[in-house]
Amino acid sequence: MRYILFDLDGTLTDPKAGITKSVAYALKHTIGLDADPETLTRFIGPPLKESFMTFYDMSVAEALQAIDYYRIYFKESGMLDNFAYDGIGMLLARLKEAGKILAVATSKPTPFAVRILEHFDLAQYFEVIVGSNLDGTRTHKDEVVEATLQMLRCEAPEQAVMVGDREHDVIGAQKAGLKCVGVTYGYGGYEELEKAGAAWIAADLKELEMLLLKM
Repeated sequence: MRYILFDLDGTLTDPKAGITKSVAYALKHTIGLDADPETLTRFIGPPLKESFMTFYDMSVAEALQAIDYYRIYFKESGMLDNFAYDGIGMLLARLKEAGKILAVATSKPTPFAVRILEHFDLAQYFEVIVGSNLDGTRTHKDEVVEATLQMLRCEAPEQAVMVGDREHDVIGAQKAGLKCVGVTYGYGGYEELEKAGAAWIAADLKELEMLLLKM
């Protein structure tokens, strides 16, 4: 595999605090619900609109309003209430040294993803950082993956692999013609990743590095 596409949340960084507090703020201001942020980890990974509609039975209009409130809190406080996984920078450096071309493919809006990766000094390792658009388009993972491959000028999906922690990463990669390495140190877990069809599953960064360097 020449190209390695990484998910962001739950794969490169742990965004739990910032995302769950932002969701709680959005729920309070959209439907008046006081939610404990600890109960909102299921929002980490999937597109926000889909999550608000699925988990809280919101209409499209309500979900879009919730996203607006989410972004108010996220921009001010939640974005950097986050931390990079210990050792992730070393892993990315070793992959680059081995000749791999690295990219980020995330459902998070691109400007937010860039700022987070720059904050943790990780942006330097990636050829491109691709996310969803702020206007609500390109939110599905397969769309993000396809856009990433185009920006990399990768015309052979078999030369690329996705790395992610949720079923959305696996399914999105498959729709775009890629296999996926699932990581269980994030928020999906082994059962979710296996059921979704992950080609490989790594428990930690050491296992992930061994897998990726063999490809």
